[in-house]
Amino acid sequence: MADYRIVEKVSTPSSRDAPAGDDGVAGVPAPVADSFVHSRLLDSVAAFTHHRDIAALDHSLALSLAELTSARSVVLAKRAIDGAYVESIVRCVPDAQGTYQLRVDDPDRVDPALRLLHRCMHRLEVQMEWAQGIHRLVVPILRDGRAIGALQVDSDMPPAASRPLADGFARIYANYTGLLHESERDKLTGLYNRRSLERQLQRLLHQREQALHQAAVAGPEPHEQPGMPAAGPARVWLAILDIDHFKRINDNYGHIYGDEVILLLAQQMRACFRRSDVLFRFGGEEFVILFAATEQATVHTVLERFRQRIAGHVFPQVGSVTVSIGYAGVGCHDYPANVLDRADKALYFAKQHGRNGTYGYESLSASGLLGREMAAGSIDLF
Repeated sequence: MADYRIVEKVSTPSSRDAPAGDDGVAGVPAPVADSFVHSRLLDSVAAFTHHRDIAALDHSLALSLAELTSARSVVLAKRAIDGAYVESIVRCVPDAQGTYQLRVDDPDRVDPALRLLHRCMHRLEVQMEWAQGIHRLVVPILRDGRAIGALQVDSDMPPAASRPLADGFARIYANYTGLLHESERDKLTGLYNRRSLERQLQRLLHQREQALHQAAVAGPEPHEQPGMPAAGPARVWLAILDIDHFKRINDNYGHIYGDEVILLLAQQMRACFRRSDVLFRFGGEEFVILFAATEQATVHTVLERFRQRIAGHVFPQVGSVTVSIGYAGVGCHDYPANVLDRADKALYFAKQHGRNGTYGYESLSASGLLGREMAAGSIDLF
């Protein structure tokens, strides 16, 4: 089985096949060569800081560094917000034709080639080694005195030549992602904010479209029987959860304890849901989850398990807290407001039927429990 999930073909480094003279760039005079290198460097920085989406930024950074160093491999690893684990790995390598390709590796897969990378993030120090005729350089990506990730460059270029580029890109990346983090994350919980919803939703839908296309090209799996439907790529789902009687918590215990409940709930969400699931604080006591699942029954089971987990958790000072959850499937051409409205109708149903429950829009609609006259719930769509 392949060890990656997403593959992108990208540009071929123009200098890879060009014969370099003593002055470094295909025999041209040194001043012209320096100007050329500086121009490529500025173009690369401008290219990857153009992005506002973190995933696109990660890919552009790995590609830019690979091209500038003519690397055999560039790996960008990033830690989760709390630093507890590596949440993503992007790798850029040239194929047999010298065309760089980007792929997203499984961060849970054990890869001996990333031993130095993990050591670098742990020690916050640059790591170097010479192995099998390749120079390996790993530099930490630091923000506020802690490692948020690391860059690993495998190339024919000695570390003395590649390190200034890797160090510089790591610093630029740390500063730029810090700005993006402030603009798209909730300050209290660190979850995505509501402004990020449309972009994250479109990203998940795009991944599903790619998976559908790849499945169509590949054809049925060998074990599938003729005439039997294929499982197909997972559908995207959106869930809204709301803390029950949150106003009472603020009124009885004060806003400090109310904020603590919100913060602890966000921590429980991170612990319960997968790394690939996208978590939002949508405002106040409302949260949104975007995730992929093939069957609605699976969606209901996962959300119900989380609801029960919160109901059984003891919050300091406050004690018992419950949540109501509504969810809906996302169509390939859905607008975010439409999906939110459907999920919110299911949430409103939960609120009107005792709270502390989990309901899906599709099931409620099929059962005729959602009348046309039913008003939307409490969430603000615009």
